[in-house]
Amino acid sequence: MRKLNGALTRVLSGIAPAPRPGARPAGLGAILVRSAAAVDPSFDARFSALSRSYVYRIADGPRHQSPLTRGYTAWTPRELDPEQLSAAGRQLLGLHDFLSFCKPRPHATTVRELRSVDFRRAESGLIEARLQADAFCHHMVRAIVGACLAVGEGRRDEAWLRGRLEHPVRDSEIRLAPPEGLCLERIAYPQDAAGWADQAERARDRRAAPSEAPGS
Repeated sequence: MRKLNGALTRVLSGIAPAPRPGARPAGLGAILVRSAAAVDPSFDARFSALSRSYVYRIADGPRHQSPLTRGYTAWTPRELDPEQLSAAGRQLLGLHDFLSFCKPRPHATTVRELRSVDFRRAESGLIEARLQADAFCHHMVRAIVGACLAVGEGRRDEAWLRGRLEHPVRDSEIRLAPPEGLCLERIAYPQDAAGWADQAERARDRRAAPSEAPGS
């Protein structure tokens, strides 16, 4: 663990701006390894995962904006209704082609199962959006949050959001939410080695959205 954390500090300091003389290394503490253990060769960090969970923090309106949180929150000028944002996000739940909400990568599917989307006002006053899926495409979380914000701010309606899901297309209508608010919170894996290879095999299969399934 000590060697891993030392290596991470060196790597992250190498890609970060040079610190001022006498300051601690720029990468120190940016990522911390709490524990480490050997795993079976069948384990795949990407494909053995059962789910991923993200949290996205929003400081909405002047009352909730603070210089102290600017490094990990996205700011929006008007106050929002978390329940309205949640109602918009719930329209996207299920197994779908999320091409409208991601940047596709070559030879990779854009079909994902979005399992939960929930916006709530935290005790801090910030709005916390929590999203869980079997996996997320590139930029998918920020695209979903950005689309929900468009509805919550009155720039778009829920029919537009449904249309983006029902007719997947990659274009400029979806605006990404700022990167500052995004944080990967948890990756869940099967508890035993027997499930790692099975889950990895299922995850590697190219799935089709329900409307694309044979015979539909």
